[in-house]
Amino acid sequence: MKVLHVIASADPRGGGPIEGVVSSARIWSAYGHERHILTIDAADDPWVIHAPVPTIAVGPRRRWTAAAKRILPWLRYGYSPALVRWLRLNAGQYDAVIINGLWNFSSYGTWLALRDGKAPYFVFPHGMLDPWFERAYPVKHLVKKLFWRLFEHNVLRDATGVLFTAEEERRLARQSFSPYRCREFVVGYGTQDIAGDPHEQCEAFFTRLPQMRGRKFILYLGRIHPKKGIDLLINAYARLAHELPDTHLVIAGPDQTGWRNALEAMARQRGIAGLVHFPGMMSGDEKWGAFRAADCFVLPSHQENFGLVAAEAMALGLPLVITDKVNIWREIEQDGAGIVVNDTLDGVSDGLRRVCRLSSSERDAMRQMARACFQNRYDLTKNAMELLALMESLLRQRPERQRANPR
Repeated sequence: MKVLHVIASADPRGGGPIEGVVSSARIWSAYGHERHILTIDAADDPWVIHAPVPTIAVGPRRRWTAAAKRILPWLRYGYSPALVRWLRLNAGQYDAVIINGLWNFSSYGTWLALRDGKAPYFVFPHGMLDPWFERAYPVKHLVKKLFWRLFEHNVLRDATGVLFTAEEERRLARQSFSPYRCREFVVGYGTQDIAGDPHEQCEAFFTRLPQMRGRKFILYLGRIHPKKGIDLLINAYARLAHELPDTHLVIAGPDQTGWRNALEAMARQRGIAGLVHFPGMMSGDEKWGAFRAADCFVLPSHQENFGLVAAEAMALGLPLVITDKVNIWREIEQDGAGIVVNDTLDGVSDGLRRVCRLSSSERDAMRQMARACFQNRYDLTKNAMELLALMESLLRQRPERQRANPR
């Protein structure tokens, strides 16, 4: 099966969606299936040039887009006639197209190109219909309501299937916008099992952050963004620092909004600056070494569609604290794979206290349950093949006239 993924950007700093595309592409390739990526990035973007999956970039060259986006709102939206032209010429080469994400031109532009039946398409909303965004950004939500009525609802309505990565995501998606009509499916998601030499991976991490060698530490790994609740984590850690005199806090990830300076100032104000470390984005062995060396992993998000890093932590059997705003929290709680708390200061404080006070036997038991939860629910090798089977089944069900030329 030959599938095209359409996504606004293939930049790995974007987090879970592009990481999921790349990881599942490797799995499908191993079974003889083919995946390509189409993006509104510039062809000279470094992540396009060095992409691990064949990537077609149709955006304008990067030397002038950064400045232009500040003054031209349609460029921030990602408006690109080249995307529509490319799809109209080439979509017929693919068995299916998958749109990854909403609220940018990659979704609506794909609908414009494919509404006459060039190729069937599916949509992964990736949590972008969560009602949390209305509460957090009410002005932006008003604009989104207009866009929904004019454009975006067409994308979901005409899709062969809309793919949610958790039952909680599907439940929440129904609450945000009207009209809402689509064929919903909850599909497996996750990450590949972690390979490599554990000792070499830990050494790679300690080379990056040598002050953590021989120390206990709590790990957050992900984008530095207000929705991630990192301020809650710092304040919760500050509350408990006197109870955890030998335990540091590592906050690893790219700062895409310029929030890191404020978080570092917060740590200084709370008197814990020497205990909180910001090593920046980590990948490869450094990242896996951070997971392996940590005492626990904390994801204090106010909104999280799936929480791919939580699945990665569970793959390595790492004790886990997450909030009930991470959409896989019910499954994690049901499997005893981690501690689930509210996304409040008291909630995160309680979670840190509980995970750090686990006895050796309790910690070992949680590690085993976390690993089992990953294997049963979030092993991407199994889930990617199940998604492929679902797509093939839905494509076979399409009426013959739609398969030939639906409109």
